[in-house]
Amino acid sequence: MIKLNLPREPHWITLAAGVRLQVRPATTALVMAARHAASKVAGTDTAAAGERTATLITELAKLAVLAWEGVADDKGKPAPVTPEGVAALMEHWLLADAFEREYLAGLYALDSEKNA
Repeated sequence: MIKLNLPREPHWITLAAGVRLQVRPATTALVMAARHAASKVAGTDTAAAGERTATLITELAKLAVLAWEGVADDKGKPAPVTPEGVAALMEHWLLADAFEREYLAGLYALDSEKNA
């Protein structure tokens, strides 16, 4: 049985190294928009598959992140949330991995519920 309890409001997720992100809910439209962007990465080899995955995570983050804590610019000042800044944050693979895991946790839970 599927539980209809996904977040409906922005919420905070915690990544590594003291970084927290306020994110929009992972709606179908948001995930599909990110998938569409990732589908434009050409190629069938392993490198292209990795690039598609990285693009998907980055696009999800660019669409989802509303605010953050623990992210500084090159002078050590709190960095504003911008698409470029979010993309730069997702270049840190540990943070990108944590973002994917934490942000999509509710959707992964749905997948495991339907298979239970």
